[in-house]
Amino acid sequence: PNGRSLPVTNENKYEYIQLMSEHKMTNSVKQQIEHFLKGLHEIVPPQLLSLFDDKELELLISGLPDIDIEDLKQNTEYHNYTPQSDQVQWFWKVLSDFTQEQRAWFLQFATGTSRVPVEGFKGLVGMRGPQKFSLHRAYGGDRLPSAHTCFNQVDLPEYPSEDVLREKLLQAVSEGHEGFGFA
Repeated sequence: PNGRSLPVTNENKYEYIQLMSEHKMTNSVKQQIEHFLKGLHEIVPPQLLSLFDDKELELLISGLPDIDIEDLKQNTEYHNYTPQSDQVQWFWKVLSDFTQEQRAWFLQFATGTSRVPVEGFKGLVGMRGPQKFSLHRAYGGDRLPSAHTCFNQVDLPEYPSEDVLREKLLQAVSEGHEGFGFA
């Protein structure tokens, strides 16, 4: 009540951000959300929806995408790697060997969604608008690859072999798919 007249200070700025985010993302569209959920629950009971997390629900609704690795490769930028780097060559081989489901997990891990843009990977959008997929060299060959979904970016450590890269990438996308978060 009367929050409009309260000044935002260093002490209350986090509360302000929390309340403002809550207002913008839920309270201001509460009526639309309620109507949407009412219609959805007429078709799918809430107890059935609760069995799935957001990633599983997206795959269930959209189905497995057809992920064209060559298209992704053509729309990739490299940072401290080149297309000729061993790790990059292994990366594309491993990704090509993935099943469609594993490719969808990878896409979700790297971009935050398992859907391919309508216009292909040249249509990827990041936090700053159009943003290609990018592979960045990461240091520390014992760590897992990490992803920055806002930037369509994967940090790929300099692994010593294709087998190690395969194992680490699969572990990262599998754990990411299961809900373990990566920064």
